[in-house]
Amino acid sequence: MGNIIEYIKMAFKNITANKGRSFLTMLGIIIGISSVIMVMAVGDGTANAMNAEVQDLGSGQINVYCSDNAANAQEWITPEDLMALKENVEGVDGATPNDGSSGTTITGKGEFSITLSGGTEDLQKSLNFMIKRGAYFTAADVEEGNRVCVISDSDAKRLFGSDDVVGMDIEVTIGPITGSYRIVGVTQQKENTSFISYTYEGMPVSLEVPYTSFETFGWESDSFYSVVVFANDQASGEEVVRDIIHTLETRHRCAGEDYFQIQSFQDMLSEMNNILAIVTTFISCVAAISLIVGGIGVMNIMLVSVTERTREIGIRKSLGAKTSSILLQFLAEAAILTIMGGIIGILLGLLGAFGACNLMSASMGSAISPGIKASTILGATLFSCGIGVFFGIYPARKAAKLSPIEALRRN
Repeated sequence: MGNIIEYIKMAFKNITANKGRSFLTMLGIIIGISSVIMVMAVGDGTANAMNAEVQDLGSGQINVYCSDNAANAQEWITPEDLMALKENVEGVDGATPNDGSSGTTITGKGEFSITLSGGTEDLQKSLNFMIKRGAYFTAADVEEGNRVCVISDSDAKRLFGSDDVVGMDIEVTIGPITGSYRIVGVTQQKENTSFISYTYEGMPVSLEVPYTSFETFGWESDSFYSVVVFANDQASGEEVVRDIIHTLETRHRCAGEDYFQIQSFQDMLSEMNNILAIVTTFISCVAAISLIVGGIGVMNIMLVSVTERTREIGIRKSLGAKTSSILLQFLAEAAILTIMGGIIGILLGLLGAFGACNLMSASMGSAISPGIKASTILGATLFSCGIGVFFGIYPARKAAKLSPIEALRRN
C-alpha cells in the first residue's frame, strides 16, 4: 500500500512539473467524456419530457382497426360494439370511432377549410385540451344526432375574432350539402405541450362533433374502420387488449380470422423511445471517438516521458527497483492523467447538459431537465480509467524492460 501511495505521489510530481503538456494530454479525454455525458444527459432529459407530455396526451389509448380480412368480409366495428366494449371489458373507460370529414365554412373573416372529427362524448378523452367556455357535447347529442360542435379558442378567434362564441352557428359545406353546427363548447390547449404542436399557420379549422351528425351530409354512421378505446390507469394493458379482441371476435363470430388489429399507445411510445435512444447512442459513439484519440495522446506523451527519464529508470533499477515497480509507476501516471481528465470532463459535461437544457426550455417554453444517471457517470469514469491503463501499458512495459546498463548509457 505504501508503495502505491509513493507511485501516486511521484506521478503527481511528474504531471505538475509539465503542466502545459499534461493539460494538452488530458484535453482529448476531457472533450470525449464531456461530450458523451452532455449528449446522454440531454437525450435522456428530452426523452423524459416528451414521455411526460405524450403520456398526458394519450395515456391509455388503444387504437383498434379492421384488417384486410375484415374489410373483405365486410365486417366493420359497429356502435353496438363500442357499447359492448364499454360495458363488458374491465378497465375500459370509454370508446369513440375515428370518424371524420372535411369541407369549408364562410364567416365574416373569410372562407376557411374545415375538418370535422366525429365521435362519441368520449372523444374529449383523446384530446390534450380543457374546456374554456361552455361544455362538451353529451351522450344525448350523440344519440339524437344533434348538429353541435366544440371548437378551440384559437380557431374561434380565426373565424369570429373572439373565443366568446358559445351559442353561435357555423355553416359547414361538405360536397353539395351545407349544414349548420351550433357551438356548445370552446377548448383551450394545455400549457404542458411543447413537443407536440396542434396548430400551424394555414391549417384547417377543426371541429369535434357527434359522429351521428354526419347523417346530415348523406352517409350512415353504423360502421367504422377504426375506433379508439380508453383504458384507465389501473388496468393492465395486455389484459385489456386481449379482452377487447375477445369481445369483438365473439360478437362477430370470427375467432381465429384475425379481423381486428390493435395498436396501443404504449407501443407507439416505445417505438418513439427506441428511435430516440438509437439517435442518442449513435451521437454518443461519435463523441466517444475523441476518447480513443485522447488515449493515443496519453500513450504518446508517456512514451516521451519514458525517453526523457531513461537515466532515472536506469539509476532506479541499478539500485534494486523491480520491473513491476517501474511498470506500476508509469501506469499510475497514465491512469491519473486520464482520471483527472475524466473528472474535468464529467463536470464540464454536466454543466453543458444543464446549459443546453436551459436553452431548450427557454426556446420551447417547457421545463426540460437533464437526465443525469449515476450509471452514465460511473461508466464514463471507468471508461476513462480503462483508456489510461490500456494506452499506458505499452509505454510502461517499455520503461520496465529497460536494462540498467542500457538506460545509464543513454544521454
